[in-house]
Amino acid sequence: MLRGMDPRPGDPPGAVGTGSPGPGRSRRRGMGDRWPVLATRDSRLLLATRLAGQASDGLLQAALGSYVLFSPQRQASPGQVAGTFAILLLPYSLVGPFAGVFLDRWSRVRVLVVANLARAVVILGVAALVFGQRDGLDLGVTVLVAMGLGRLVLAGLSAGLPRVVAPAHLVTANAVFPTAGTVAGAAATVVGLALTPRLGPDAPAQLVVGVSAGLVVAAVIAARIPTARLGPDPGDPGWARSLTADAAAVARGMVQGLQHLHHRPRARRAMAVVVAHRVAFGALLVDTLLVVRHTLNSPDQAEAALGDFAIAAAGASLGSFAAAFAAPRMSRRLGLDRWAAVTLGVAAAAVPPAFASLALAALAAGSLAMGFAGQTVKIAGDTWLQRDVDDEFRGRVFSVYDVVLNVGLVLGICLAAQLAPASGIAPVLWLSASVLMLATALWILRPVVARD
Repeated sequence: MLRGMDPRPGDPPGAVGTGSPGPGRSRRRGMGDRWPVLATRDSRLLLATRLAGQASDGLLQAALGSYVLFSPQRQASPGQVAGTFAILLLPYSLVGPFAGVFLDRWSRVRVLVVANLARAVVILGVAALVFGQRDGLDLGVTVLVAMGLGRLVLAGLSAGLPRVVAPAHLVTANAVFPTAGTVAGAAATVVGLALTPRLGPDAPAQLVVGVSAGLVVAAVIAARIPTARLGPDPGDPGWARSLTADAAAVARGMVQGLQHLHHRPRARRAMAVVVAHRVAFGALLVDTLLVVRHTLNSPDQAEAALGDFAIAAAGASLGSFAAAFAAPRMSRRLGLDRWAAVTLGVAAAAVPPAFASLALAALAAGSLAMGFAGQTVKIAGDTWLQRDVDDEFRGRVFSVYDVVLNVGLVLGICLAAQLAPASGIAPVLWLSASVLMLATALWILRPVVARD
């Protein structure tokens, strides 16, 4: 057991430990005693950066969702819904392969600052397009750029986390940090959807302007972290390379990251488990939207459908929030793998009856089970990757991770577009998602060698 987060050789200047106080120093009970993952100032700043950024993302999703999918003038088909979500998710696949290579060469703190400021500027362009009632290729491309920069930020946050949290607390950190960000994003989405009817016809444009302001706040918070704190260390390979050399090394770096993963079967399986849940989640997300838009509400009740979808989204958010509190304790009692399997099994059992009921309360309960299971397997996946992957490859591996997670989500969305009618009543889709999660839960329980 580690006794604390004492500075180690090679730690950047300014690293703060959480070991025993020196002679003549009294120890005062503070946040670090109650929440070891927040024991250092830099860990709190990293969390605050994530909260501001992901809340802004959630508000952007609310604005674009109300503008494209819940406008009274637009009747979204399964294909249109899938296309809209694909625009929001494509950057995760396009930017991901490049993000890790640069995060292993550039100061991760500077990436967080510059990328958030650049996003804020691009988002103002999105606001101008929405205000002008544009919904064509120009809007799609601008959103792609904004979300692509956001992918770079999230990869940097994940790669920097082990630099500010002791290894003994990584499970808790992966429960608190990503879950808090997810909840902040979901809460901002719900708030944005609730505000839309009250802000009037220009609500989406006003919300997007708010997104830009939130990203500036995220950049300001990140700028308070010491530049060297999140790594990579100046002596790491790549710091002396030019930008041209960095760009040329992208493909080679990704291959090296995949090769590194090849020798870590537990990390590989953890990644695959999270992807499987994302496939099921993506399919059911689209189906939920179709049900509330076309079955639970009439075509002219766009605002009511928007409110119903916000309630379902709140269920998923609540599930994620609860998972953050349950994961550290339950993983100590059952182990990470067993706890993830249990939550996937519960979600698999809950989905078919929840959707078959065609009742809003049941849909929200099913969303809660999906959110709980999703955050639990994400916590487990993040932890195994951070434990099994060497620091010099971590940025590249987490970028691959982000790519495959969102490929899984897009696959689920495309699956729903093929299997779900406009009404959203799709028993085959519901059962398929349930079987996938149950099979994944059983796979988790099989023994695996921790490291080749």
